[in-house]
This record gives sequence, structure tokens and C-alpha cells, in this order.
Amino acid sequence: MKLYNTMTNKIEEFKTIEENKVKMYVCGPTVYNYIHLGNARPIVVFDTLARYFEHKGMEVEFVQNFTDVDDKIINKSMEEGTSASEVSEKYIKYFFEDISKLNILENVKRPKVTENMSEVIEIIQKLIDNGFAYEKDGDVYFEVKKYKDYGKLSNQKIEELELGARIDVSEIKKNPVDFALWKKKKDGEPFWESPWGQGRPGWHIECSAMAKKYLGDTFDIHGGGQDLVFPHHENEIAQSKCAYRGNFANYWLHNGFIQINGDKMSKSLGNFFLLREILEKFSGNVVRLFILSTHYRKPINFSFENMEDTKKALQNIIKSMNKFENIVEKYKNEKIENVKNSEFSQKIDEFDKKFEEAMDEDMNTPQALATIFDQIRETNKLISTNESEFSTIYYEIKKSYDSLKAKIENVFGIAIEVENAVKEEDGENMELTKKLIELLIKLRSEARSEKNFKLSDEIRDELKALGVEIKDNKDGSTDYNLL
Repeated sequence: MKLYNTMTNKIEEFKTIEENKVKMYVCGPTVYNYIHLGNARPIVVFDTLARYFEHKGMEVEFVQNFTDVDDKIINKSMEEGTSASEVSEKYIKYFFEDISKLNILENVKRPKVTENMSEVIEIIQKLIDNGFAYEKDGDVYFEVKKYKDYGKLSNQKIEELELGARIDVSEIKKNPVDFALWKKKKDGEPFWESPWGQGRPGWHIECSAMAKKYLGDTFDIHGGGQDLVFPHHENEIAQSKCAYRGNFANYWLHNGFIQINGDKMSKSLGNFFLLREILEKFSGNVVRLFILSTHYRKPINFSFENMEDTKKALQNIIKSMNKFENIVEKYKNEKIENVKNSEFSQKIDEFDKKFEEAMDEDMNTPQALATIFDQIRETNKLISTNESEFSTIYYEIKKSYDSLKAKIENVFGIAIEVENAVKEEDGENMELTKKLIELLIKLRSEARSEKNFKLSDEIRDELKALGVEIKDNKDGSTDYNLL
């Protein structure tokens, strides 16, 4: 398998530290509000990557944290007149409510910063002891100039950062690019005891501490959204390497943004849709398919029209899969000769191979999806050319169904179930059928009143051929039954 490594800016052969085991850390949400659709993209992308590793028979150790103490959380608590912990717990609960509809893997460790404060303090002390951090009046800062590789991930130069620093300039910092590891307590804020006094951690140090605790000095993959490359991930690398001397993460993966009219979807820009708002209109399956229909590193343009198109595509997948399943269920108990090496059976093997080739090439989910649609089309073609003898193609259909189910459900995380959208469409189709039958009956009645019995009989016979039996009543009305 090959993956694009942000650190080297190229696609590289993926090699795990331990054989058949992947250790992966992905930055999770800061829990001060409901997550929006943009926040859902890394959740779905890295869930799919973990699923694919498992599909390939690998063990996956997956960690995704909660930032449950932060300026945004504290500000929200002041707005709501409650504590920071109550705010974070509330939105963690809503987070799980929302992602439960996205069919996310359950075997993910989700540590909270507040539950790992001793690890945070330990790594800060390590940085001070190793000469990469300094304390001033209860605040602790990382001294960026001491780390010679700073900026390697994001291709930033310290000199340029110093000149145009968007970063907070503070008189107590040695350099404006130095960043906070520990923040001295302010009135009304939550705090913890530390060797430098009461306070709380800076944002970046949290992930370094939790990644070290759960995955060790060096692990395989660190992931997150593109917006985290700088400064968050850059700072994580600096902290972790200077504290523990390991490589931290061997591969850095970043997903692109979800955009609205060309702009990144974000709370700060105010151009976002909450995931729960989207889930009121579309199922979690539709959301997953929408996200995975674009390569994870490319931007996605969100619109309700695009979501509707995705819903239709999903309906087609589900209808075909239900058809295949019905045939498999109908003929499973019959004694049928198993044609293992038929031409179609070999086609399925080829589809599976192309699917894996696409996923192995930097998780190219759109290309992998294309192989799924091709396989569905070919299976439907096999069925349409053997309508009177399904029993003879049972094993081919079963093999294709099992193959598709594994890829759609196990890898893409899309549950093959009758969607509300499919049910609604079936209901709409039934209503349309009813109206057409009633229109034909009305035309037949008019033909009878005009004594055009030939046309009247033709309509009756055609309806019967279509499975509609009509009955003329003595009072002149007509009823019908579906045969």
C-alpha cells in the first residue's frame, strides 16, 4: 500500500513498525459545540482507512482524542453560565449521538485531555529538563529556535514566521514564535496543580502527551484535517521529538476541506452546516458516500444538489444489492453445481483486485467506488440475460453479492439496508401506478359508454397481462385487484 506523506510531500510505500499492526492517531474535536459536516470528514476518512487495514487482515490500534479544556470551551461556559466540564461533557454526548449515525468503528480509544493531565505535566517537565522549554511567571513555553527541524512538515521558515508572526507576541516570550505548553491560571478558569503553579495545558501539548501514552514514542500514522498542519501538527512534532527522541509519527496524512462556494466550511467563517442538521435530511450512509466519492486529499464542494445526487446513487446500490440478496436467499437450499472458474467468477476476482489496487494507491476511494458500480452493473447484466434460470447462476450471484457486501459494508462502512429514500421512492412509484391504473379504467369506462367494446376489451386484457384484474359492478363502477 502507498500513502501520501505530508512530511515528504510524496506518495510512499507504507511500512508498519510492527508486522500486520497499524498504530494510528487522529486529532479529534474540541468539544464546545456540535460538530459540523467539515468536522465529519476526517472522522469518516480515517474510519475508512482503519476499516481497510482490517479488511487486509491487519490489527489496528486507533486513537482519536477529545480536547475537553480549551479557550473556546471556557468562553462557551461563561456564555452559558455553567462550568467548562459541563460544556465539554454535553458536547461529547452530542458527538457520540451524531457519529453513531455514521456507522463509525467502536474499537477506537477516545481519551480526554482532562483525564491525562499527569502525562501532560510529565512531557512538559521533560522538555524543560532537555533544554527545549522555559518557564516565566507560571507560563511555560517551547523555545522554537532550539529545534532545528521546526517547519519541516508545513514548509515554514522560522525567520519568515518571526517577521510576519500572526502568533501572539508576548513580552515574556524569548521569541514571538515560541508557543505555550502551560498557561497560568486566570480567574474563573479551570486549573490543575503543576510544578509551575496552578494552570492548564496549551492546545498542542495535549496530543503529544496522549499519543505517547497510548501509542509510544514512534507510531505509524498521524492524521487530521489540512488546517492542522500548521501550527498544531508542526508543534506536536517539535514537542514529541524533543521530549522523547523518537520519530513520533512515520506518516502524516491530511484530508482536504469541505467547501461552500469555494471557501472552507468552518465555524469561524460562519458558513457551515451542523452534521445533525444534514442527518435530518440525509442518512449517515448518504453522508459517508458523499465524503468518500472524492479523494480524501481533495476539496469537496458541498451543496444539497450534490447530496441529492449521492442519495440517488446510494438508492441504486441498495436496490441492486437487495435484488442479489433475494436471489441468493431463494436458491440457497437447492442443490446446484458450483461453477468455481466460470468466466463471470473470474470477473469478480478481477473487480476485487481493481478495488484493492485503488485503495492501495493512497486510498483512492472514488476509483474504488467506480469498480463497485462496474461490478453491480455486470451482475445485473448477468441476471437480465438469465432471467428464466437463476438457479444456474446462483454461485456467481452469491460470490458477487458477498464480494460487494464486504467492500461496501466492511470497508466503506455503508450499511446495505432499505433506506428511507428507497421506501419513499417505492411509495411514490406505488402512488403513480395507482393513478395510471385508475386513468386506464376511466378510459375503459368511457369506451364502454361509447359502445367501443373492442377498445374496452383491449384495455382490460392489457391490464390483466400487467397483473391488474378488473371487475365491473352492477352499478357501473369498476374495482381492481393486483394479481
